[in-house]
Amino acid sequence: MQNIALIWISLLVCLAVIGVAGVQLSRYGDIIAEKSGMSRGWVGLVLLATVTSLPELVTGLSSVTIAGVPDIAVGDVMGSCVFNLLIIVVLDVLYRKESVYTRARQGNVLSAGYGIALIGFAGFNLLLYRAGTVPSFGHVGLYTPVILLLYVLAMRSLYRYEQAQISEYVEDRVERHPDVSLQQAVQGYALASVVVVGAGVWLPFIARDLAEAMAWGQSFVGTLFVAAVTSAPEVVVTVAALRMGAVDLAIGNLFGSNLFNIVILALDDLAYLPGPLFAHVSITHATSAFSAMMMSGLAVVGLVLRPQSRVFRTVSWISLLLLVVYLLNALFLYLHGH
Repeated sequence: MQNIALIWISLLVCLAVIGVAGVQLSRYGDIIAEKSGMSRGWVGLVLLATVTSLPELVTGLSSVTIAGVPDIAVGDVMGSCVFNLLIIVVLDVLYRKESVYTRARQGNVLSAGYGIALIGFAGFNLLLYRAGTVPSFGHVGLYTPVILLLYVLAMRSLYRYEQAQISEYVEDRVERHPDVSLQQAVQGYALASVVVVGAGVWLPFIARDLAEAMAWGQSFVGTLFVAAVTSAPEVVVTVAALRMGAVDLAIGNLFGSNLFNIVILALDDLAYLPGPLFAHVSITHATSAFSAMMMSGLAVVGLVLRPQSRVFRTVSWISLLLLVVYLLNALFLYLHGH
């Protein structure tokens, strides 16, 4: 057994690398948006969300191919969906002017709704395939092409919505990075992406060693620890966007990341040759899927209801409920994630 302290140090180093690279990704992604003429709302939903989900993508693919730990792959994705929604609680605490739900555009409800549909579909199929009665295309589950199709349809719909709302982004046209060209931004963006990919390849091996050393279930470690580490770019990018006053960029990044996370499950399924993926993982991952659905639903309530009051002048009651669901999910996985 490896030295436990060394494993924890490796995890912290991996977290630091992804966090630093995530700051650069957010900066260069913002510059690309500015120089190319895209709205920052759309960048938050698609470009930043996809980039900040790179660790989940690489971690998942290396987990199902090189490391051979499919539970880490599925746990990372489902756990990241739950963790991303927990970040809204952090935003609500940090945004002292008012409740963060009162500042975000209600258009975020659309991406949250698509997220609920995709996460729910994945959780439903996880239950079906664990029962072992559903056919598949060789090693690929029937759910994979459906997930990819639903994602494309969601992106098309969200793009059309953003185009219809483009007049709201007039203030986004103010040039904030005159000293950086589009070419320099693309190069910096690519370099930061390579760093994130490198750390993402390393991550599942650390998680596997940690699961063995601490005698924890792989699904528990994958869902909580790996998800927290691979969500570091989301945390960094979202908090940075909030500090700039770009609440929609922050919220859009989180909902967009959850949409892309479910696509990662489909890509993992294609790469997992002993598949289908959902037939070879713990059924406890369904708990994370349904927790993410409940938390997304609460976020939708907050965005529509726009609660003004705060509990103990700290967070809104919506955020408190989000925290409670996250903690209950973590407790369940700790007790049953084997």
